[in-house]
Amino acid sequence: MNVPDDLQYSADHEWVRVEGNRARVGITDYAQDALGDIVFIQLPTVGADVVAGGLLGEVESTKSVSEIYSPLAGTVSAVNDALGGAPELMNGDPYGEGWICEIDLAEGVDLAHLLSPSAYGELTAE
Repeated sequence: MNVPDDLQYSADHEWVRVEGNRARVGITDYAQDALGDIVFIQLPTVGADVVAGGLLGEVESTKSVSEIYSPLAGTVSAVNDALGGAPELMNGDPYGEGWICEIDLAEGVDLAHLLSPSAYGELTAE
């Protein structure tokens, strides 16, 4: 399982790359592997306000439908439109071309609840 060292993680299996006041979000390698072949993703709407732990979208695979939760509070500023025509990018490159959205972080957002790569690795090893 791939757990890049330059990211932070949620206990719900989303990854976060924070750059300034913006965060890029996707699902982890662990999550895409557990889901199996991804066939559809419901992306959030640009401009939507999201809260940490709130619903961000849904992903449908050949095995199940799973909800995606926002790891941080803020406003959705961009979505990966490529996933609409090629949701399998989430399987093939979850940390690159398979990203879901970018969130402009809410003022004073707390990152302390996010997991380090080693803590996420321990969570998924259980």
